[in-house]
Amino acid sequence: MKKPSHGGNLIWGATLAGCSPSELVDFSASINPLGPPQSAIAAIQNSLGVLTTYPDPNYTQLCSTLGNWHQLPPEWILPGNGSAELLTWASRELSQLDATYLFTPAFGDYWRSLKAFNAQVHPILLSEAITPPNAARSGILINNPHNPTGKLFTKEALQKYLEEFALVVVDEAFMDFLPPEEEQSLLPLVTEYTNLVILRSLTKFYSLPGLRLGYAISHPKRLQNWQEWRDPWPVNVLAEQAAIAVIQDREFQQKTWNWLPPTRKELFEGLQAIPGLQPLQGAANFVLVKTAKPSSQLQTQLLTNHKILIRDCQSFPELGEVFFRVSVRTQPENQLLLQALTQCLLNTT
Repeated sequence: MKKPSHGGNLIWGATLAGCSPSELVDFSASINPLGPPQSAIAAIQNSLGVLTTYPDPNYTQLCSTLGNWHQLPPEWILPGNGSAELLTWASRELSQLDATYLFTPAFGDYWRSLKAFNAQVHPILLSEAITPPNAARSGILINNPHNPTGKLFTKEALQKYLEEFALVVVDEAFMDFLPPEEEQSLLPLVTEYTNLVILRSLTKFYSLPGLRLGYAISHPKRLQNWQEWRDPWPVNVLAEQAAIAVIQDREFQQKTWNWLPPTRKELFEGLQAIPGLQPLQGAANFVLVKTAKPSSQLQTQLLTNHKILIRDCQSFPELGEVFFRVSVRTQPENQLLLQALTQCLLNTT
């Protein structure tokens, strides 16, 4: 079986570990371990009766709910089959420009979607300054907080690109993990800059990756064009109703904001205490770790000896075997990971 380029491939991990997928502890996908919230489960159960009808093609109720949440008119929002689908249409638009600048290391789907439309991609390391020869005919794709490093860009650092580039696409898939007072989202600027696109995910924070649900926020004219490019009904009725419920679930949101910082800190310090590991500080629900032992070896050892799946970073060429990434899970699960990593790095079983 081919090694996956994404995290969360439990079939691949279970095959290597010689167990069922349900036996694995998955640190490879950055999904909130506190969910899915009961509000989502109840909404799905209560919506089973509408499976015999097509979804509303305009997703009126969902767009209205999201609009209220972000204090935007509903026409500025376009739901999609995960943010990955919406990334495809953003990439189609970026490909029409002379160049697209991309901070690296970069999420593999950025390369996939940009290459699908033959975009002229110019990779730029996070540490480098961007000096495009013709920014007026160029676009930029940014991830904030950045995956896989967890780096959080300030609003001020990103706003300058809105003045320079023809199109600025900001993937904020992990921004929900920051409470409102700490967010660095460009959402407040979206009605001011017609060249801004923001992508959001509802699957990571609310632990609903199987439902595939995200949304784009941008000028209505742009979103109308995207709607014409894609297949009808990209969001199914169960995903729509679950989304409407969780967006209004203030209790679950606050519970996650209370849980993440101390749990991430404890995991970070535990990783830091293991000889051969150097974790990087980040603002998201995952930690990127530099390792003295090749990450693929660690991944195999953790699977076969401990039924734990981590994300190696071979799909990020700039990181390769020197780094791996782990999600922040519950405190008991994090302790299992730390114990297993200690054993692997000490060459014991």
